[in-house]
Amino acid sequence: MKIVRRVGASPRERGSATGQSCPDIFELSDGSFAVIGREATKELDWELPPDASRADYERIVVITRETLVRAKADIPDT
Repeated sequence: MKIVRRVGASPRERGSATGQSCPDIFELSDGSFAVIGREATKELDWELPPDASRADYERIVVITRETLVRAKADIPDT
């Protein structure tokens, strides 16, 4: 599995002065997506609706609204 491309604007393009520690979205060679964001599992785990679940090896990650909105145009429909 490899990173194929960034999806959306880079942190610098979204206004990060240093380009470090910023949310980001990447498309992977297998068609999956990888997300860099703030770890919020402990904070949000109990908020999951009854029909959602999380495996022990999965984490809830938060990205900014701007990160996802700016990535929207780059996300394939299929």
